[in-house]
Amino acid sequence: MQFIIRYVSWTFGLMLLGLSLFVSLETLSRKLFNFSFQGADELGGYVLAICGSLAFTIALVERGHIRIDFLHEKLPARVQAVLNVLAALCMFAFGVFFVRYCYPVIRDTLEYGSTAATPWATPLIYPQSLWFAALCAFFVTAVLWAGYALYLLFSGQIEKLNANFGPKGVSEELKDELADLQGR
Repeated sequence: MQFIIRYVSWTFGLMLLGLSLFVSLETLSRKLFNFSFQGADELGGYVLAICGSLAFTIALVERGHIRIDFLHEKLPARVQAVLNVLAALCMFAFGVFFVRYCYPVIRDTLEYGSTAATPWATPLIYPQSLWFAALCAFFVTAVLWAGYALYLLFSGQIEKLNANFGPKGVSEELKDELADLQGR
């Protein structure tokens, strides 16, 4: 799983770097040569939509979604487990919401042959398909994650459930950061 997370992180990191370079070239071109490539904002919107959607999946797997946890660690292990499963099920519901309400956008784009109202007139099915695919990746991950959380709960593996699904504590975040620093 870490290989996939690393690959996806590098992919959208390179996409953001490429966008930064394009915006820089666009800015320099406008200032120095009074010429615009046009579309930097359009491309930026596409890249940010796709990267943001991919980030949902990474945050889910890395337990990076924000959770208010000041009471969590003070609760009994079984209550923590139930709350962790509830959090996983909420992420699953969030994934269902994405797929349910974003698919009609794709369907309508195909039906109408929609293009961007920009100088590039990009057929919107291309960037929207990548955006929707990223949201579907989040949905599939959320389904598997929630299923795994339920499995751990019903099989009585409370300690493992809390370790894999509970919010990261300060010591665990510090350990991750130090390991990341050492890996560089």
